[in-house]
Amino acid sequence: MASSEEDGTVEEKENNNKKRTKSTLATAWLTFYNIAMTAGWLVLAMAMTRFYIQKGTHKGLYRSIARTLKFFQTFALVEVGHCAIGIVRTSVIVTGVQVCSRIFMVWFITNSIRQIQSEESVILFLVVWTVTEITRYSYYTFKLLNHLPYFIKWARYNLFIVLYPVGVVGELLTIYAALPFVRRSGMYSMRLPNKYNVSFDYYYCLIIVMLSYIPLFPQLYFHMLRQRRRMLHGEVIVEKDD
Repeated sequence: MASSEEDGTVEEKENNNKKRTKSTLATAWLTFYNIAMTAGWLVLAMAMTRFYIQKGTHKGLYRSIARTLKFFQTFALVEVGHCAIGIVRTSVIVTGVQVCSRIFMVWFITNSIRQIQSEESVILFLVVWTVTEITRYSYYTFKLLNHLPYFIKWARYNLFIVLYPVGVVGELLTIYAALPFVRRSGMYSMRLPNKYNVSFDYYYCLIIVMLSYIPLFPQLYFHMLRQRRRMLHGEVIVEKDD
């Protein structure tokens, strides 16, 4: 009996050590990832600011930052993987929708249709994304380092109240501006007859995408409001109970 108990104890210790090692590696990777993404969006912020100061106009700004924007926004797909393998406890679906919608805006709208790249709405959502991501990734970084300044936490759970709707407006106006060009060019569309016997109209696809904001935006927005109440006001309630 003593031998089996010792074997069980040894096995349990080995399992615990493996879990701690995995947890340490996951924390190290997430810390590196969030620092890198914070730095990337800070680079974008500085590049946009420098461009506007030098040129005095937003025209041409998108082209000047396009490569950096596409890299860091596409790299965010890694976050879906984080959720899928369980190192981040967030819904894969929610994260996937948020990340893929951004990538869609970058690659299949703004990058694909040069005629809209100087629209004010493009600059609007770019500024919103940049402020949001700097705040979000710095929040995760400081939290992982167990040294979270209150103003970062406050910004994370307050700025979205204004930024989220403004960003959505910028995205919708950008898609709307793209519609005439998509209709005239027929880009990404497939007409019958063809060897695949499939018809697809990108113009109507974009209209459906715009309509999808109607059910999705309130759900995500109220989800963030619930998180805000839990993370900010919830702590105050706990302190009062103590």
